[in-house]
Amino acid sequence: MSNLTGMMGRKVGMTQVFSEDGQVIPVTVLEVGPCTVLQKKTVKREGYNALQFGFSPKPLSRLKLPEQGHVKKAGLSHGFRYIREISVEDPDAFDVGQVLTLKDLEISKLVDIAGVSKGRGFSGTIKRYGFSKGPMGHGSKHHRGVGSVGQSATPSRVIKGKKMPGRMGGNRVTVKNSMVIDVRPDENLLLVKGGVPGPINQLVYVGLK
Repeated sequence: MSNLTGMMGRKVGMTQVFSEDGQVIPVTVLEVGPCTVLQKKTVKREGYNALQFGFSPKPLSRLKLPEQGHVKKAGLSHGFRYIREISVEDPDAFDVGQVLTLKDLEISKLVDIAGVSKGRGFSGTIKRYGFSKGPMGHGSKHHRGVGSVGQSATPSRVIKGKKMPGRMGGNRVTVKNSMVIDVRPDENLLLVKGGVPGPINQLVYVGLK
């Protein structure tokens, strides 16, 4: 469907495949879909056109009561682990409760993949930003320290945006123009060249170019 701009999926893992000329290509395996339409958003009612999708089935008993009512309104007997919205041009081209798979996407040679990167916890500037180390001799007391972070008298404060130790990872990252190596619609599998943000089983969004 040309009206569909993308779909949710999960990161299965990494492997390698061989090209026709015998070259080894590292690929990430993505399970794209199936996604179920839970709700249609229109310009007349919500101010924009979009579809609300559910991905990764979840037992109805594990949902909160408002969530149970939401999926029952769509005529479903189970819930979903992830519920997200994806913009479309014409929501009326889809039906509530309709299940979409990888076969419904017009995959080209390139796709954009968005996910949440792995969380690394509190990290120093060497790991977080690639700062250089200080002298590593026994007399040095500045092995992995930050160093100077600002001026003493003027402006007598640390400037906003200064690269300093802090929480690393756990951010939404988009890898643009990932090359599609293989599409296996019967298994809902998409193989793309290179890495994809996040750990195994991480929710990802595959956007069409």
